[in-house]
Amino acid sequence: MSDAVRFGLVGYGFGGRVFHAPLLTSAANVEFAGVMTNSPERREQVLADHPGVTTFGSLAEMAAAGVEAVSISTPAATHAELAEEALGLGLPTVVDKPFTMNLESAKSVVAKAREGEVLLSVYQNRRYDSDFRTVRRLIDDGQLGAIRRFESRFERWAPDRKPGAAGGGTLLDFGSHLVDQALVLNGPATRVYAEMRGAGELDDDMFMALHHVNGVESHLWGSWRQAAPGPRFRVTGTTGTYIVDGINSMDGQEAVLKSGKSPAKLGDRWGVEPEHAWGRLHRGATGATIESSRGRWDLYYPAFAAAVRGEGPVPVDPADTLRAMAVLDAARVSARTGTSVTL
Repeated sequence: MSDAVRFGLVGYGFGGRVFHAPLLTSAANVEFAGVMTNSPERREQVLADHPGVTTFGSLAEMAAAGVEAVSISTPAATHAELAEEALGLGLPTVVDKPFTMNLESAKSVVAKAREGEVLLSVYQNRRYDSDFRTVRRLIDDGQLGAIRRFESRFERWAPDRKPGAAGGGTLLDFGSHLVDQALVLNGPATRVYAEMRGAGELDDDMFMALHHVNGVESHLWGSWRQAAPGPRFRVTGTTGTYIVDGINSMDGQEAVLKSGKSPAKLGDRWGVEPEHAWGRLHRGATGATIESSRGRWDLYYPAFAAAVRGEGPVPVDPADTLRAMAVLDAARVSARTGTSVTL
């Protein structure tokens, strides 16, 4: 721990407490230096969860106390302002998704990082999902041939739940992950078509179709109103199709964190999926179960800490975020006009 990066967490709501703090405290090259929150209740929760950890009232306090990097896990509408403040203080910064509310503000944050030569990344933990890592493995190994269609869903049945403003609505909340994964696998998109339902910006159901430069078509769904969730993935190539079933086969790392476990507690058992969650590779009438790659959300913060020490790149390049935000902005326009939008 002598060369561990002193990492501060900004925000201690559900996301900060459940999804970020356990992964920060599990990273061998990270020292969990404290939490910024002005809520008395959350300060008490920090001390209960992490005795001895400092709480701060501002980013300036964090920087003055020797915090070396921060992770921002606050409501989406606050991300841009907080990120620019952190970068202005010279603090390498991780921003939870959605990165910002739109492309214009995303460009401003990225420009601030480049001008100050300060490290910046977005927390795209779903790149480390077990099922997504399995898809990447099958594509890299050539087991699907040339990819023609990529189908991906985050669908839930929660008809009484209203999308919270903290996440920016389903397009930004789920769509940030869905679009990022589609672009990682299939490269840049040239055309976007979208449908959205819900009140104002806080949509609760959306669909996007992306046409990629390489000819792949990505079909992406996100919903809190789907009583019969479709396959998490259906990836079709010229020689086979890989299918991961719906909600019962979702990557298990989220559920494990919600149960109070962490990579530090589980060790090599972290991210290992049970056989019932494995997907199947189909070739017409034949099919075979494919063992899932291990989920590795625990790799993100060690990679970012290594980048702070000059030992590698940030785990998610800010340029990737700008490409994804351009798609999300185009999706809003498409849903409003009923037409495809060319990027």
